[in-house]
Amino acid sequence: MNIMDFNVKKLAADAGTFLSRAVQFTEEKLGQAEKTELDAHLENLLSKAECTKIWTEKIMKQTEVLLQPNPNARIEEFVYEKLDRKAPSRINNPELLGQYMIDAGTEFGPGTAYGNALIKCGETQKRIGTADRELIQTSALNFLTPLRNFIEGDYKTIAKERKLLQNKRLDLDAAKTRLKKAKAAETRASQLNSARLEGDNVMVNFSYMLNLLHVKWLKIWAEEVTKSEQELRITQSEFDRQAEITRLLLEGISSTHAHHLRCLNDFVEAQMTYYAQCYQYMLDLQKQLGRCFPSSYHSNNNQTSVAPVPSASSNVIGSSALTSTSSLVIASPSNLTDLKECSGSRRARVLYDYDAANSTELSLLADEVITVFSVVGMDSDWLMGERGNQKGRVPITYLELLN
Repeated sequence: MNIMDFNVKKLAADAGTFLSRAVQFTEEKLGQAEKTELDAHLENLLSKAECTKIWTEKIMKQTEVLLQPNPNARIEEFVYEKLDRKAPSRINNPELLGQYMIDAGTEFGPGTAYGNALIKCGETQKRIGTADRELIQTSALNFLTPLRNFIEGDYKTIAKERKLLQNKRLDLDAAKTRLKKAKAAETRASQLNSARLEGDNVMVNFSYMLNLLHVKWLKIWAEEVTKSEQELRITQSEFDRQAEITRLLLEGISSTHAHHLRCLNDFVEAQMTYYAQCYQYMLDLQKQLGRCFPSSYHSNNNQTSVAPVPSASSNVIGSSALTSTSSLVIASPSNLTDLKECSGSRRARVLYDYDAANSTELSLLADEVITVFSVVGMDSDWLMGERGNQKGRVPITYLELLN
């Protein structure tokens, strides 16, 4: 029975507090009650926290879209994460494309030029798919997880304390309002007690009795002054304490920004590693195709083709910058025509490295200058190259004829 009485009393007290806050909040919105303003520093911290939360959510969601464009796959991963279960491994798009290319090349025949090229491209696509999988895993661990922990952990704590601070402020302003009314009632009671009534007729006596009752009722408010002052001191103390707690939590946002900066650097490193790997894979593939199928290196319909220039740092993954696009050399169709039709010896610059496939060919280094000339009966896609005492066939797609 005592427990029931306690629960009822607590429920009644909570209901009274809620009603008081609701009244205070409504009167503030209507401009009928004063509102205690937070200090400027605390307001700035609250604004900074809210801004951090909004942009962190946007960056996190868009990063998820970048790493996993398929919305159904993202939903599936979210469900498995909430169930605390590991999502089943799925083949990604580059791996699927690579498998299709390998299957097609096998079907057409590895001995054919097209079939062999498809198999080589498929193997490269599968390697890119593996790098893509590693990028997703690394980014999820080092970038997305810290952002999600902030949204679901630290910011939820901040929001909880912020709401509690709002409630304490409403309690404080409600106590101020009650104290103000109690003091006004006390002043009114003093004025009525000091008033003198003249005459002895019935109406005067009746009016006196009404005033007397009114005074006694107002004195009840006067007795509330002391109680209201004590309540105000308590609510002011609780408000100040909660404001300090909230301020300490909000000042941690700067540390959160520093932590997210480190996570962002990890994400950039992961992306740089991924793109460097993809670049190296495609560069190796381009060399293989150029070595095995030099005649297929011309672009169709006389379109401009781009030949990459490897740099000394192209094999360094993750820690070195990629070769800038400004270093790409354009091999125009007119230049290829000049090379094919050149008579006598001409000087030519090597566009990028070439490894000789056999003793009849000449290995090349990017940017070196060699002497080239045509030989009767030689394939139109090859020239004879000479560097000092070394001679051998060189593919014309690796050369730029000098004037």
